[in-house]
Amino acid sequence: MPEITAALVKDLRDKTGAGMMDCKKALTESSGDVEAAVDWLRKKGLAAAAKRSGRVAAEGLIGVASAPQVAAMVEVNAETDFVARNESFQAFVEAVANLALTVGDDIEAIKAAQYPDSAITVAEHMTRLVATIGENITLRRAKRLSVTDGVVATYVHSALRPGLGKIGVLVAIQGAGELEVLTTLGRQMGMHIAAARPMALDTDGVDPAALEREKAILIEQAKQSGRPENIIEKMVEGRIRKFYEEVVLVEQVWVHDGESRVKAVLQKAGVKLAGFERFQLGEGIDKPQGPDFASEVAATAGV
Repeated sequence: MPEITAALVKDLRDKTGAGMMDCKKALTESSGDVEAAVDWLRKKGLAAAAKRSGRVAAEGLIGVASAPQVAAMVEVNAETDFVARNESFQAFVEAVANLALTVGDDIEAIKAAQYPDSAITVAEHMTRLVATIGENITLRRAKRLSVTDGVVATYVHSALRPGLGKIGVLVAIQGAGELEVLTTLGRQMGMHIAAARPMALDTDGVDPAALEREKAILIEQAKQSGRPENIIEKMVEGRIRKFYEEVVLVEQVWVHDGESRVKAVLQKAGVKLAGFERFQLGEGIDKPQGPDFASEVAATAGV
């Protein structure tokens, strides 16, 4: 039998999109014949993954996992909401979130990591899952937060089961205190972040480009008032403060009482926020829009 070289395995992988270990096994079973190996993979349903890889995957699940002083969150996408209720898919999201606790939030590192209780990588397991479920699946992003003193709390909105849902939040709280108290505050903060959608932790963290864009709009609006330049400057300053109150976490009104500022809540608790992350399923993904019902009727009628 000819030697199964790395180049041969790569060639088969490029042709089929199947995992590395699956390609190696297919070549072994077919005595190194690439075309026969393609057929072997197709019969096993593994080569089909390549055909599905171009489809838009904007559904799926957000998964979170935590350990003492560390937590991780991942977004795994599929093509339809139906897949989110598949137990194999849910188990995959949970496993990947737990791996991110130790591997970190680099996507390629997670894909290259060994999948739990198996001899294959996460990427290879994902390819097999695509073949089994019949939809394109992508590991889109991940985030890991840790603290040296305090907790990293998690919150999942409308969870399908613990740690899995459509919106996930990580909140890193730095400070001394009872673990239960800090965890409760962290969960409340997670609920706030899920609802209020802050852009940044503090004013220094606001994206300069977003701030300049907002200033340009506010200046133009203020000029339309016909006021003098010095009044316009004050108007813009006031509106920028309002902008910060809307998008900066510590400046926002605490959703749980509708009165306090988040920074006052943190000060009262004697803690600081070291960071946060909010994932909403599918945000930023361009989803193809099909024709509306009226257009479909018109097309059918030949109008």
